[in-house]
Amino acid sequence: MRRALGLLAIAAVLTVVAAAQSAPPQTAADQPYTMEYYYKVRWGHQEEFLQLFKKNHLPLLKKEVEMGRILSIKIETPANHMTEDQRWDYRVTLVFKNSTTATTAFDETALKRQLFPDQNTYMQEEQRRFEILLAHWDLPVTTIKQ
Repeated sequence: MRRALGLLAIAAVLTVVAAAQSAPPQTAADQPYTMEYYYKVRWGHQEEFLQLFKKNHLPLLKKEVEMGRILSIKIETPANHMTEDQRWDYRVTLVFKNSTTATTAFDETALKRQLFPDQNTYMQEEQRRFEILLAHWDLPVTTIKQ
């Protein structure tokens, strides 16, 4: 009985921790919401990845800026090298209109068809972009007021 209660308590704590880690930071509903997207690319394919990203994904993001979903886009790469386990090649910072916009699913299908009439080429190039990608992660960012 004691063991079962202990396991139940541990499970409850882990559930709370997992929920806190996956929940978006608490900001006012009408405030901008920042997400950083990190990309780690196979060695020697960084330029190819960036070229494909700019050709096939950046236009979608820019269209979302035009629509008002995204307020700004910034693409960065580190100036110096880092250890392999900490390495990332590109960081794309998106500032969304608000947290709801950032965390609600958005169907890009119509935009993809509009921007890329040759869907076969688009799909092949996107497949290649992900073939040379080693890792990708998203990080919500909260500004700390000073």
